[in-house]
Amino acid sequence: MEDFICQGKKAWPELVGAKGEEAAAIIEKENPNVNAIIVLEGSPITLDYRCDRVRVFVDENGIVVSAPEIS
Repeated sequence: MEDFICQGKKAWPELVGAKGEEAAAIIEKENPNVNAIIVLEGSPITLDYRCDRVRVFVDENGIVVSAPEIS
């Protein structure tokens, strides 16, 4: 059902390997309906689904480790 509610681009697999801050800026430019949040891989997160949030998981070097998507 979320696909009918969420607007714009929903996933960015092409950003794996990019710098986290650059990836967040690209995400927010490509879908102005979302806020990209940089999260260190392995950090605890909430499990709620929000159309206005994209988590950008990065490693200790700030590199994106998984495809960012609305979550």
